[in-house]
Amino acid sequence: MSNQSPHFIKKIMFTKKMKKDYTILSPMMCPIHFRLLRPVFQRVGYKVDIMENEGPDVIQKGLKYVHNDICYPCSLITGQMLATMESGKYDPNKVAMIITQSGGGCRDSNYINLMRKAFERAGYPNVPFISANTWNMEYAPGIFLSPLTLLSAAAALVYGDALTLVSNQVRPYEVKKGATDELLNEWIEILGRGFSRGKGYTVSAMKKTVSEICRTFSEIKVKKVDKVKVAVIGELYLKYSVPGNNHLEEFLTEQDCEYFIPTVLGFGAYKTNGALEDLRTYGGHPIKRLIMEAVMKYYFFIEDLLISGIEKWPMFTAPERVNDLKKRAEGIIDTTNSMGEGWYLAAEMLELAEHGYENIICVQPFGCLPCHVAVKGMQNVVRRVNPKINSVDIEYDPGATKVNQENRIKLMLAVARENLQKETENKGE
Repeated sequence: MSNQSPHFIKKIMFTKKMKKDYTILSPMMCPIHFRLLRPVFQRVGYKVDIMENEGPDVIQKGLKYVHNDICYPCSLITGQMLATMESGKYDPNKVAMIITQSGGGCRDSNYINLMRKAFERAGYPNVPFISANTWNMEYAPGIFLSPLTLLSAAAALVYGDALTLVSNQVRPYEVKKGATDELLNEWIEILGRGFSRGKGYTVSAMKKTVSEICRTFSEIKVKKVDKVKVAVIGELYLKYSVPGNNHLEEFLTEQDCEYFIPTVLGFGAYKTNGALEDLRTYGGHPIKRLIMEAVMKYYFFIEDLLISGIEKWPMFTAPERVNDLKKRAEGIIDTTNSMGEGWYLAAEMLELAEHGYENIICVQPFGCLPCHVAVKGMQNVVRRVNPKINSVDIEYDPGATKVNQENRIKLMLAVARENLQKETENKGE
């Protein structure tokens, strides 16, 4: 244990020498996307692994070293990291941790420093932390991603979103149970091999692959019956993290629902748009603005590529483009507001309800005040715009039981089933 003052934690940087021997560990988020991203980074020499451990012991481990008034994702991820360090699976002296930093008003920008402090207290002061951000907030000399690698990573997000969207719309209706997941795993293997050989990132490759993904999933034999359709929106980590939302997707499958998870690309475009709005409204360095505008253009381009590819298949519901979503938020909330998912949250609710996903679960973590304020402030307004919306906000925190969370969702689903039955009866008249 270091004798260093707890008020000052030395930053251990991930250096070029560490690249060869160190394993970079990431929290579990977006399982399909992460499985596609791994070979992209492995091809350029980075050993990347995903931490999938979870459970009460992991949460308590986090609470032991992180103050209990911090956001739930911080305590959960810290617990995952420390439990992994103690598991014996990795050499504690040859691992690095990677965590996102969003910038702005979200407290996740401070997670990385809290985690350094937690590791110091737990006896691991020399573990380097890598920040994944677009704000140049943390420097890691051992991380260099070439334009080719960045393009491949962007392609992985396109494919991950395509696979997530179409598989979630086929799985509830498949005649042969397991056929969707079998095809999903086949695609992940095929795409992973392509990324390992440096292929699959060109525009022509993405267009062809998205079309092929849609074609192959459309050929799975299905039996279309009326089902409750549910959309899952809310805070980024909980929306996409299996341990974070207590296996919410599995629960909805058990409840015989079809569910819709918004795209990672869409969220990325929203965040980049928010950064640009800040620069336009409050000022900033011209070079930074030019860079963000270039990133924004590419985001819009690949988002359109994805959505256009899915729109060609009428059996699938494609998401709306971020620019169209932005128009939905006008009159409800100022589009310069990006706190707690900001205008994006209201726009998503209206979009998804219009496409048949009127039953909405908004996941939010304990401690995320911007997210709580955004949800509470917009829910009633959105319901006035579209009275058919049947929504519930579910809070996830270390003390909340899975049973209580699922019971609240079941109440929402009970209303959804009543509404579905009335609609079915009205159609029959």
